[in-house]
Amino acid sequence: MISKNYAGFGKRLLATFLDVSIITIFIGLLTYIFVGEYSTNWTSGYTWDIVYTIYLVITPVLWAGYIIGKRICKIKLIRTDGNDVKFSNTILREFVGFHLIGIITLGISLIISVFMVIFREDKRAIHDIIGGTYVVEK
Repeated sequence: MISKNYAGFGKRLLATFLDVSIITIFIGLLTYIFVGEYSTNWTSGYTWDIVYTIYLVITPVLWAGYIIGKRICKIKLIRTDGNDVKFSNTILREFVGFHLIGIITLGISLIISVFMVIFREDKRAIHDIIGGTYVVEK
């Protein structure tokens, strides 16, 4: 274990809320500019899942472990060895550990992950363990 300053459930939840809100507003405004009406209908299907997953896979690699919500909340995604995340970490973490296992277990893994972040000393969820990552406060 590299850091003792692990990010707890509250900060992680706030970062996710900020991410979803900011990205939804941004894409909604782009839709308004190009189509002429503000709409969030695209968030009801698989489009949102695909766009958000791509964002969660690519952005932390390009932005040294941060996404918009994590940057605002001053928390960061790192590998278990303390270095910046790689593309393989984010693919395993987000696509396999979060989405794929979440679908296979019908969401039960997501509920278990919440309790893991709340009660584990290292605050790692299932997707953190699969991706070989931690979320730490910076």
